[in-house]
Parts: sequence; structure tokens; C-alpha cells
Amino acid sequence: MPKLRLPISFGAAALAVACTLLPFAAAHAQENDTLAKIKASGAITFGYRESSFGFSYLDGNLKPVGYSIEICNRIVEAVKTELKLPAVEIKYQAVTSANRMPLVQNGTVDIECGSTTNLVDRQKQVAFSPDIFRYNVRMLVKADSGIRSIADLQGKTVATTSGTTSFRLLREADRGRSLEVTNLAGKDHSDSFLLVESGRAQAFVLDDILLAGQIANARNPKDFVITGESLRTENQSLMFRKDDAAFKALVDRVVSGMMKSGEMEKLYAKWFMSPIPPKGININYPLNAETKEAFANPSSKGI
Repeated sequence: MPKLRLPISFGAAALAVACTLLPFAAAHAQENDTLAKIKASGAITFGYRESSFGFSYLDGNLKPVGYSIEICNRIVEAVKTELKLPAVEIKYQAVTSANRMPLVQNGTVDIECGSTTNLVDRQKQVAFSPDIFRYNVRMLVKADSGIRSIADLQGKTVATTSGTTSFRLLREADRGRSLEVTNLAGKDHSDSFLLVESGRAQAFVLDDILLAGQIANARNPKDFVITGESLRTENQSLMFRKDDAAFKALVDRVVSGMMKSGEMEKLYAKWFMSPIPPKGININYPLNAETKEAFANPSSKGI
């Protein structure tokens, strides 16, 4: 007589499913546990920009340097203390505006030490440190172009960098909605600047501090000016994987501590108010009221 096969109970089924999902959940948690990843490998990977002058760029020896890189170096010192490691190897991965978030999300980059705007919409995909800089989005033009406002861009070609929000902000501005303009995208900020320098574009829209860096590094800085209405006040932060509470707590503690101790302001003066490598150029961008507020009241809220 055949044996009866009784249906598995709901509770047992749920337990079976839970047991099946446990390895997946553990693997997912491991992927987002940056400190565990660093402890296991003995290394951390910085994402850096090649031409965010002052923030994150290559010096004369093609080594990544800048304000953002130095802040990340302070974070590594805190990681060594937290994990009780004598050393942590720093690896470098070049990123662009277009690929920076995917490279953070997929684990190629552990922390992006660049010039990324902390937007609430981006927080759905990545996490951010407290703001390390605040600035205004404006435009760079040739000094003799006659362009001094958004309205003057009618019929012109505007350069932006791929992966940035600059052209959208221009279009959303009251005076930008009815403009007939052509957008030309550069692969990085230096490429976008070259579009204006060569005459292929008449304006380059970006964060004013990054525009100042491009002008300072130009062959003839006096040939260019930053002008026009501010399209938006934005904020720059360090970027890393989301859903990693332990690593975010460490990053927040280091960055906020640097702000409260006065170290961040000294670092700012070093990179934006002093001669910097490789050519000893001074960007000469005084600490603005918005960044002073960021230092006084650290926040990663985003905009």
C-alpha cells in the first residue's frame, strides 16, 4: 500500500525559504560592509577625478592629489585605528562624471574622493559624507565674448561635462527655458573647457569653483571669466556605498571632526588659496559663506 505524502506545513515552508535566503542576505551584507572588505583585503580603493583641479586631479608625477584626496587619507587613518591594522594599502581608480556611481555601487571603488554633488535623488543609489564644499553653478566664457547672462546664450553652443546636471539646470532656469542653444558634452572638465578655448562652444556651465580651477590652469587665464546668474547653490561630498551604517558613521565622524577642529579650513586654504602642484598655480577662491555654513553645521542631507 503506497505511503501517504503529507503536505509540508506553512511554518516549515517559510523556514525552508528563510534558510535558502540566508546565504544571499549574508552575501549582500558582506558586499555593503566596506570595513569588512578592507579588513579582509588590507586595501581600500579611492575613486579620483583626473581634472577636478584643486579637489581631485593628477600632479606632475601622475599621482592623484587634492583637497578631496587628503580628506580621504584622513578617513583611511581612522579605518586603520578602527580595524587595528598597521597599514591599509590605497589603490586608485580613475572615474568620470558618467561612471562614478556605477563603480561605487558595484564595489570597484570604496569611496569616491572627487567632486560629486550630493543630490537627494542620488541617495537612492549611493551614500554621501557631510558636505565638504558648497558653491554656485555658473558659466565660464571668453572675456571678450560679450556673454554676461543666461539670456546672452541665445543661439550659442554650451559645453557641459557628461554625467553632470549642468545643462538640465540651465534649461530649468527662468531665462533658460526659451533659449535655442546647442549642448556639446565633454568627457571630463578639461575636455569641456577645451571646447570653449578652441571656440567650438561659447560657454561652459559647471560649479564655479571647478571653473575657477580650469581658468587658473589655462595657458592664458585672463582670457576667461566666470559670469552669469547662479543656476543653483550645490554641495560636494565624498561618495560611497549605501546601506553601510558602520562605514558612514566612521566617515561622518572624521569629516565632522575635521570641520569642528579647524583642520578642514586649513586644508581648504592649502588647496584653494595657495600655490598647488604641478605648476604652483593659486586658484585663489576664498572660502564662501555657503562653505563656512557647511563647516559650522555638518550635514549630508543633500539637495
